Formats: sequence, structure tokens, C-alpha cells
Amino acid sequence: MRQLKHVLWLTLREKRDVSLAVFFGFIAGLAGVALLASSGYLISKAALTSQITVLIVLGAGLKLFGLASALSRYAERLFSHRATFTMLSDLRSSFFEKLAPLAPGIFVRFRSGDLLARIVGDVESLQNFLLRVLYPPIVLGLVFLSTIFFSMYFSVWIALAIAAGMLLTIFAVPAIFAWRQRKIGSQKRKIRAALSTEATEFIYGFRDLKIHQELEAKERELKAFAEAYEEQQRKEGLEENLSQSANALVALLASLAVLGIGAYFTAAGELDGLYLAMLVMISIGAFENVAPMAVFPAHFEENRKAAMRLDEVVEEGRPETGSLELPPGGIGIEVDGATFTYPGEERAALKDLRLAIKSGTKNAVVGPSGSGKSTLLQLLLNVLPADGGTVRFNGHALGELDPENLWGRMNVVLQENHFFFGTVKSNLQIANEAASDRELKEALDRVMLDGLALEQVVQEKGQNLSGGQKQRLAIARALLKGQSLWLMDEPLSSVDGATAKTIYAALFEAHKTDTFVVISHDLSGLEEMDQIIVMEAGRIVESGTYTELMDRKGYFYEMKEIEKSVFA
Repeated sequence: MRQLKHVLWLTLREKRDVSLAVFFGFIAGLAGVALLASSGYLISKAALTSQITVLIVLGAGLKLFGLASALSRYAERLFSHRATFTMLSDLRSSFFEKLAPLAPGIFVRFRSGDLLARIVGDVESLQNFLLRVLYPPIVLGLVFLSTIFFSMYFSVWIALAIAAGMLLTIFAVPAIFAWRQRKIGSQKRKIRAALSTEATEFIYGFRDLKIHQELEAKERELKAFAEAYEEQQRKEGLEENLSQSANALVALLASLAVLGIGAYFTAAGELDGLYLAMLVMISIGAFENVAPMAVFPAHFEENRKAAMRLDEVVEEGRPETGSLELPPGGIGIEVDGATFTYPGEERAALKDLRLAIKSGTKNAVVGPSGSGKSTLLQLLLNVLPADGGTVRFNGHALGELDPENLWGRMNVVLQENHFFFGTVKSNLQIANEAASDRELKEALDRVMLDGLALEQVVQEKGQNLSGGQKQRLAIARALLKGQSLWLMDEPLSSVDGATAKTIYAALFEAHKTDTFVVISHDLSGLEEMDQIIVMEAGRIVESGTYTELMDRKGYFYEMKEIEKSVFA
């Protein structure tokens, strides 16, 4: 139950609806028992009396109990479901509040399909917490206790038989099947997560699979996961049926025990035979309410595992952040001894990084693929937390700064930029909602996209745009944001050299006082940079101006010589 503590707290926040649901559920259960009890008493009384008035009163009582049971059951459903829906809403909100600060770094730890299965499937499964886990034992316990106390007035032994049946059906049998369900449920969730992950991969990679003629192989793999999931569902269904059968058997045996004990004491003259049918019907009515306990083990284990899987996503908690806001003006960056290793990897992506980026300077970060350039940018964005060392903006450590304020001061262009289904205009206005059509057109002109109309449709993920158009559209979006710190990761890698050079020149000319950090594998056009930072195997091997590095004839010089020989 420890894993469900947060869900329990969110549920009990709706104490009014939960209390009303329990109350009306208790009344409905009690009215159902009273209905059967009074019918048993009516049958016995009708055999022993000819007074029509008594029978009419008993018949009216039956109708009253039936009406009370129906109305109470309706009220119970109303309040319990309203509490459940409110709890689910609060759960989604609280989970998102914990998840949002971890994104997008969360994708380092979880594949997107698995994350989707947790956010959707596991949250949805918790809708059964109140209705199938928390609520039934409470209501059943109250109904059985009332029934036992009433039965004690007629026979202590009959009351003890009902109490024994209560302990078995509410506690013992569900506990046994909850233990059995734990093994099945755990495997089912693993397979469901794998199925969701593989299905997501299949959809994302459909085109590539088709091109490389691997579609059928992937389909077979996906079908195998689906069949394994179906098999686990079948096992879970069989286990649920077995639990229902065991509970029904115990309830039947308890009712037979009541009948046997009642018949014995009636024959011994210690129990008035008039009440025997009533007491038997009481036990039948009470045990009719134990049906929800048959599915309790499956739902309890499902909810426990769902809560655990959700906690795993946000278990790191919100990273410690400050509230300090950077003052207006230029921004300088210092990295002192920063290290970072991706989860599950032994080799460090960044090793003891030390660099200084002065405000108002143009800086290029170059190096071979896999040297740690993009990882460095993720550290500067505070997306990936450094394992060691510090990153400072204007002398303030990242932990002291308000991340929202910091991101608001950056113009960021990544290798892969997301574009939403809509229009060119709607995608540009993400950076500046108040931008006029004239300002939007000017931004497009500055990145040489004057051929794009503002109302042109942009398909999902920008599928109808070329790679170069996407990159330039991302830069136009950054221009509209208008901040003084530019962090750019391969911003024009899909654009031809002449166009890229023109765009860079226009950017640097129009934003002379801004700070630029440009990650690039292209070594051309670096002569205008104030600082070139050369990385290799997660380390900075040298830095300086273009002239200094060429005169030094070190790593950068060798890279340039290789480039010349390749393109000579």
C-alpha cells in the first residue's frame, strides 16, 4: 500500500464524495440484506399466521427495502464515480507538474513508447483504485459487522459462522490471490510496455522499414509481442475467474454452515424456527455483496504496479532550481570542470570541461561526431544535469537561476526542431505571439524564406518542408524571440554553403552585441569567430581564434588539412 500513498491522498482529498459513497454503499448493502431477510421472515410468518394485516405490513417493508436499495445504489455510483474522476484529474495534474521539469531529459532514461504507456495506461488503470480497491472492503466490512451484530441477538454461533465467512471472503481469499496475482501482473505490465514501445517504433520507422524491406520482419516481431500480451491477459482472466469461484465457494459453505447450525439449534429448541429462514437469507444477502472482492486482488496489484511505474518516471524529483533572474543585457558563460555520463553507459560523454564564453562574442564549437558537442549544449540548456563541476551564467551557478527565466533569455536552434500541424504563421508565433504579420515576413526574409506564405500549411512534424526549410524556419522563430544569447546546434547543416554563409553574415551583422554559441561540424567560414572551441572524446583539446589555431598547427589544423585533402 506504500506505493499507493499518493493516490490514496488524492482520493481522500474528495472526502465529501468518498464519505457519501461509503455511506450510500453501506445503506444499499444493508437494504439488500434486509430485503432478503424480511422475505425469509415473510415466508415463515405466512405459513404460521392468517392475519392479512401482518402480511401486508411485511410486504410493504419488502417494497421499502427494495426502493431504498435501488436509490442508495444509484447515489453510491454517483458519488464514487465523481470522486474517481476528480482524483484522476488531480493525479494527471500532479504527475504533469512533476514530469514537466524533467523534460526533455526524461527521454534519456525512458523510450517514448514506454513513457506513453505509463502516462496513459498506468494513469487510466488507477481509476479502479477507489471503486475496486479502497471502497469495497470498507463497505463490506460495515455491512458484515452490522449483519453479525444483528444475528448475535438470535444465535451467537450463527453470528460466528457469518464472521468466519467474512474473514475468509474479505481478507484471506483476496490476500492469497493478490500474492498469486503479483507474479502475473508484473509480467503483463512489462509486456504491455514493450508492446507500446515497439508499436511506437514501428509507426515512427514505417517508411525506413518499407524502404529497406524489413517491414514484414518488424510486423512479425510486433505480432509476437501482441500475442504475448494476449496470453498474459488470458492468464489474468483465468486467475480472476478462479478468485471469483473461490469466493463464491466460501460464501456458499458459510451459508450452508448457517443453515446447518440454525437447523441444529432449532431442533434442540434453542432457536425459534420462525427465524431460521430469515437468518439463512441474511447470510445469503450478506455474501452476495462479496463479488467485488473477487476482482480485488487483480485491481490491487494493477494499481500498485501502476503507481510504482509512475513513481519511477519522476523518482529523481524536480531538480533543485533557484529563483534568481538574470538582469537585462549581455550574458557570459563559464564551465568549470563539468562532467557528464549518460545513464547505462560507462564512457563519459564530457570529461572535466573548462571554458569561458564572454558576453557579446561569437563562439564556434567544433569536433568530430561523438566528441560531445551536442551534450555540451544540453548542459548549457540545463536539460542534462552535470554529474560534476559547475556551469555559470554571468557568474551565477545554474542551481541559483530560475530555469524559466534562463530559457526565456535564450534563442535556441537545435539539430531537430519540432513543427506543429498548422501554418507557417502559427509555428512562428510560438516564439512571439504578439508579432505582427510584417515582423513575421521580415524574419522569413532574413533567413531567405521569402517564398513561404504565412498561411501555408505545415503538416505534422513539418513533413511537407525540406530539411533546409525547417532549419531556416527554426532560425526565423529564434529571431522573433529577440534575446541576446544564441545557442545553435548544427543550425544550417542541411543548407547549401552559400546560403548558410549569407544567413550567418546577416545574423552576426544585425546582432553584434549578442552572444553566439554555434556547434558545427563544418570548418569553413570560421574566420569571423572570436573563439573556436575544439572538442574530441568529450574533452576540449584546444581553443582560440582561427589564426591562433592555424598557427599552432594542432588538432584544428590537422582537421582543416584533412578537409582540404577531401575536397581538393
